Parts: sequence; C-alpha cells; structure tokens
Amino acid sequence: MTTAKNTICLWYDKDAEAAARFYATVFPDSAVGAVHRAPSDYPSGKAGDVLTVQFTVAGIPCLGLNGGPTFKHNEAFSFQIATDDQEETDRYWNAIVGNGGQESACGWCKDRWGVSWQITPRVLTEALAAGGDEARRAFEAMMEMTKIDVAAIEAARRG
Repeated sequence: MTTAKNTICLWYDKDAEAAARFYATVFPDSAVGAVHRAPSDYPSGKAGDVLTVQFTVAGIPCLGLNGGPTFKHNEAFSFQIATDDQEETDRYWNAIVGNGGQESACGWCKDRWGVSWQITPRVLTEALAAGGDEARRAFEAMMEMTKIDVAAIEAARRG
C-alpha cells in the first residue's frame, strides 16, 4: 500500500484495526495495510498497543488513529458509497446496521464505531441531478426513507 499525498484520518477510541478489518470485508477495493504499534506509553494507551492502521475504503486511503475517548465521530463526516441497485444497497446497509450499527434517515446509517455512511443508489443521485419536478419528487420520496428504496425512487422520478 503506497502512501498517498492526502489521507483521511479517522480517530477511534481503541478499535481502529477492528474497524479497518470490517470495512475491508464489506467494501470492494478495500484493504488493511500497515498496523503500527505505540513505541511507548501515551495518554490513552500503552507501549505495544495498536496506535495507527493504514487502510483503504472503496479506494480511499485512510489512517485509523487509536486516540482514546476524547473525540467522537459525528455526521459532519461521512463516507458516501454509490450503489448500482437495491441488492448492493441492501448488502452494504445490512452489513453496517447489522453489525452493531444504527439506521438514520435518507440513506444514512452509522457503523458500530459511530462513523456515518451514506448508502446512495445512483438512481437517486441521477434523479436529483435531473432537476425540476423529477428531482423534487425523488427528493420528497427520499425524505420519507431510512434505507433508500430504489423502486420507490424510480417511481417518483416517473411521477
């Protein structure tokens, strides 16, 4: 795994490696790279504890930092995963929510570490990009959903 010029750093309490390994099993073009251990004790850990984990999520380079409980994830940051159909949407949604995560609204959910995910079918993105009444209908349908229902978005696009 090469070092990218820009890497997303995600702060975890202590489970960066577990999170990275979970993401690698769920999303294509994802992998766990180097795992670095602390060379000495630090405020939220001991020498030898996993300090950082290099990983990719759907091709995006990331670094997981086990920084302790000081900072929590919130919706100000999310991964947006584009899906091609209901099967793919369901697979990702169910993997995240079904492994200790929680549902939110409009295609958003959180994994068990509190990281937010937008599981977004391309049909929704295309409908919103179309503008006009088609976008309005799709948007209004989306606002009533937790996980996105591809067939319902397609029906809303048609009117």
